[in-house]
Amino acid sequence: MTQTILLVDDDPDVLTLNMTVVEENGYIPILAENGEKGLEMAKTEHPDLIILDILMPRQSGIKMYRAIKLDETLKNIPVIILSGIAQQSFQKSQETLAGFSGSPVPEPEAYLEKPVSPAELGSTIRRIIGPAKNE
Repeated sequence: MTQTILLVDDDPDVLTLNMTVVEENGYIPILAENGEKGLEMAKTEHPDLIILDILMPRQSGIKMYRAIKLDETLKNIPVIILSGIAQQSFQKSQETLAGFSGSPVPEPEAYLEKPVSPAELGSTIRRIIGPAKNE
């Protein structure tokens, strides 16, 4: 069965570009325009991978990432953070939130800073979930 990838980003141009990369690499994209919708879709669709932006309205990617990694049914879904925010800033935010909740979360499987080339995104996806399994 072909793997599904949940793409969560509030920028329609980024979603379109990422959707094209996902489709060209043989995977099925699922789209969400914010963290709130992305979390709902993760719970209903159980994708094989999530590609997540950080700065979004209606629940940031930071909160969505924590929610995924602290949820027993979702925590094993690999996540690629794809953001214009530096990785160090993301890590500091996670450390701060862990201090408030007492619950640290693991680092994402990959952190890519925008802009990212289609080739780099495609190779990162394949490295994490393997080549597309076409039916």
